[in-house]
Amino acid sequence: MIIRFIAFFFFAFTLSFVSKAEETTADGTRKERKNYGYLLYLPKDYQTSNKKYPLVIYLHGGSQKGKDLNKLKAYGLPQLVEQGANFDFIIASPQCPSEASLWSTENWFDPLFEELTSKLKIDTDRVYLTGISMGGGGTFEVAKENPDKFAALVPLCAWQSAATDICKLKSIPIWTFHGVADDIVPISQTTEKVDKLNDCQGNIKFTQLDNEGHAIQWLYGDKDKYRILDWMLSHKKKQGK
Repeated sequence: MIIRFIAFFFFAFTLSFVSKAEETTADGTRKERKNYGYLLYLPKDYQTSNKKYPLVIYLHGGSQKGKDLNKLKAYGLPQLVEQGANFDFIIASPQCPSEASLWSTENWFDPLFEELTSKLKIDTDRVYLTGISMGGGGTFEVAKENPDKFAALVPLCAWQSAATDICKLKSIPIWTFHGVADDIVPISQTTEKVDKLNDCQGNIKFTQLDNEGHAIQWLYGDKDKYRILDWMLSHKKKQGK
């Protein structure tokens, strides 16, 4: 049997993180560091190659919250891996616990990023963040707190994210999508952020999908029209970021 995923769980007593249980964000808010379990995908040649790999961090939607990593395989990048797709980049898919309201509620990103970049062969100039629904909103919010970390962002039908401080992302290439017929997350939640980023000369593309509702996770597997993964991987972090 070929194991497609490596499942990792962090524990509160992990020694490397004990001294930094809480951190202050840019707006002065204190967030507790939390260690989320995650699925990890490594390219087929990872063990035999000395090269560094791009990293894609994928954020799931609200229905996949909890402590069962198998739930993440319902759609999106984890589902594609489960179905046998091969990628030439590393994929980390954390799971937001049920007790956390949103991806921006707790500081899970720093522990995850430190773990991955210290233990894996990652090209830190090619780190990408993407997600759908709650994960799309989380893509915007987590990137606002860590604008120096990402080479590109792809938020899909972003839910529960604000236009506040969105101009922190103006230097990051962003391609966002929303279904015009989405009756779960109004398309206005995306247009508000797009308009504000355009006002501050942000580098953002916005694709409105006619006749599409909320279930636009098919974009991750699209190899013909949009090819969002290829678009992400075409970007490298600017020097000095």
